[in-house]
Amino acid sequence: MNNPGGGSSSKSKAGSSQPSDSSLKRKRGVFQKDLQHMMYGFGDDINPLPETVALVEDVVVEYVTDLAHKAQDIGSKRGKLSVEDFLYLIRKDLPKLNRCTELLTMQEELKQARKAFEVDEEKLASAE
Repeated sequence: MNNPGGGSSSKSKAGSSQPSDSSLKRKRGVFQKDLQHMMYGFGDDINPLPETVALVEDVVVEYVTDLAHKAQDIGSKRGKLSVEDFLYLIRKDLPKLNRCTELLTMQEELKQARKAFEVDEEKLASAE
């Protein structure tokens, strides 16, 4: 998808962390229900055509796979993959970067709330 010019794709770069085509076989339809709901939420029909869902799934999987491989290439320079590698790659798309930052913040807040709730439960159990 990132190669409208028709030249060789980024998957064929020598020395990168890209897997071979034979290892790219995947189970199709894994995200079908989730994508149908998302497509409906963005204005599609409640029951979109299966071909449309399959196409959207292919595009999404290709995008996420490409993003993960690029992040892995960046992270391999430091010896580990981190969230910052992904944020670095999407920095040019400000709305996407803002949403990712918001979700990461929310994830941290939920983790802290769960931890506080567990501590409260332990105090209640020990007080009885």
